[in-house]
Amino acid sequence: MKTLKIYYIDDSYINYLREYDKRIAYNKRKTRPYIGVVYTFNNQTYFAPLASPKPKHLTMNEKAIDIFKIKDGELGIVNINNMIPTPPSCLTEVLPLIKEEKYRNLIINQTTFLNDNKRKLLSKVKRFMLQYDKDYLPERNKERCCDFKLLEEKCKEYQKEEIFI
Repeated sequence: MKTLKIYYIDDSYINYLREYDKRIAYNKRKTRPYIGVVYTFNNQTYFAPLASPKPKHLTMNEKAIDIFKIKDGELGIVNINNMIPTPPSCLTEVLPLIKEEKYRNLIINQTTFLNDNKRKLLSKVKRFMLQYDKDYLPERNKERCCDFKLLEEKCKEYQKEEIFI
């Protein structure tokens, strides 16, 4: 199984997808860009955004289907419900670019935890996607979810356009 890494995602790709799904978050600013873990699911590269640690993450239910707690929420969460299909060309690995020591240590700790718990994360993603595909998700989860099928199609279109640019 491939090692998980944390990536930045290209602004132009985010802006492109936001035309079709407003649940996709903007990059906040250069100092706090959108970052996430990347993995392959059903032959599609997915970017699952991370949320930086917040007190509420500590009390979130571990069994919530749409999030994955990183070290019991101490290091943040992976927002499974907001993952987006992404062309590899739109990704840049975070770690080599981080200079600030405290932030670098957070990224290292998150990456280490995610790799140590990779099977658990990917199992949760698979379970979530199966429930999504079969329309078994509770309504409150559906409302917070990106439209994965639409975004997969838009990702393919983006990649085709990218070839001609």
